[in-house]
Amino acid sequence: MAEQEKYVAYVGTYTHGSSIGIHIYDINIEEGIMTEREVIPVNNASHMTKSYSGKYLYSIADEGVEVLRILPDGGLEPINKVGINGMRGCYLSTDKSGRFLYVGGYHDGKVTVVHTHKDGRLGSIMSGVFHKGVGSVAERNFRPHVSCVIPTPDDKYLCAVDNGIDHVKLYQVRTDTGRLHLVDILRCKLDSGPRLLTFSHDGRFAYLNSELTNEVTVYKYDGTGKTPDFEKIQEISVLRRQNSIGSAACGMKLSPSGRYLYCSVAGENSATIFKVDQETGLLERICSLPISGEYPKDIDVFPGEKTLVSLNHESNEMTFFTVDYEKGLLVMKGKPIKIETPNCILISKVDPSL
Repeated sequence: MAEQEKYVAYVGTYTHGSSIGIHIYDINIEEGIMTEREVIPVNNASHMTKSYSGKYLYSIADEGVEVLRILPDGGLEPINKVGINGMRGCYLSTDKSGRFLYVGGYHDGKVTVVHTHKDGRLGSIMSGVFHKGVGSVAERNFRPHVSCVIPTPDDKYLCAVDNGIDHVKLYQVRTDTGRLHLVDILRCKLDSGPRLLTFSHDGRFAYLNSELTNEVTVYKYDGTGKTPDFEKIQEISVLRRQNSIGSAACGMKLSPSGRYLYCSVAGENSATIFKVDQETGLLERICSLPISGEYPKDIDVFPGEKTLVSLNHESNEMTFFTVDYEKGLLVMKGKPIKIETPNCILISKVDPSL
């Protein structure tokens, strides 16, 4: 890693209390610390993603979606915001062409496609699909809840994880109209509550965490055929203690190198780290330890992969740990950073050429 590389962290928060939006932190990778620079007002920022060009940051907001220009020093400048003709979204992603922004709707089970302009502004809604179906009678799991929307690495399909009906619906997106066409459904274990999906950097494997069964399911992915092929090859628990009552898998991130997968679990309030076999895609548990906070809603690792950060939503703080991969240890470092109701973190390289 070149010495001159600098990084910032964008942390989204709920703003019904004293918080006002997206907090920007400068990251000191060597010391493993973050220093707050400023806060950009965004109403209830709850998920963020960058444009494929790296020039813009999109954030869920009460108004729908807000877009902000990423400045050369990593700062943010609001551009515009658009409604999504539905209830509040919970997840954002973009296609590689930079034409479409995808929005997942937890509350109304909707997938929305929004047109993006070259200057970063969000345009009109291209299409929207409401999921249908009924899951179990469990209180949290009885109707559609789209918790994640993410394109496959080859950009051929859009995966919409439905936490409520235990499906991952697979769509083709018409490049001219943005219309969604359902091509297949990946049916998950009944009452598993799938939450987040991510792919290996080489695109050959997919990792899906499930909040009700507290496990990660590993799939081989192949998009070369007429329809997408997901072959299940592993299920592995994220819990510290098996049968941990009242726990729910929540955050999940793949390391920059692709060698490690980090998962957080609410209830038992822990973080689990897996080693990723680069050939087979299979996971091997390294450690599972407490995060010293309440409800670790999101989790991430600094570039260099030596410092882990946990966003503890209910205890209003972020906690930091040095990771010892050889010994399987998380060693808490420094004092927690106080921040009200943190929801999500996005670590971004500062690009002076923007």
